[in-house]
Amino acid sequence: MSTRTNQPILDSTLSCPHCGAQHHERMPTDACQYFYQCSECQELIKPKPSDCCVYCSYGTVRCPPMQSEGGTCC
Repeated sequence: MSTRTNQPILDSTLSCPHCGAQHHERMPTDACQYFYQCSECQELIKPKPSDCCVYCSYGTVRCPPMQSEGGTCC
């Protein structure tokens, strides 16, 4: 029998909503990332109004706090 721990996934690929560029990033575990500057088009990305951070809006994986059992964020 294996024991599984609920460790968050920390790697996500952000897709810029302005130019479509994709960036592989490691998410912080202790805070939400509200701003992200695309290195391709230099646009400052902010989360959608219903999301807590750019990873929840534009990433392949939601931020670590949202991955937790309670699913609440900062």
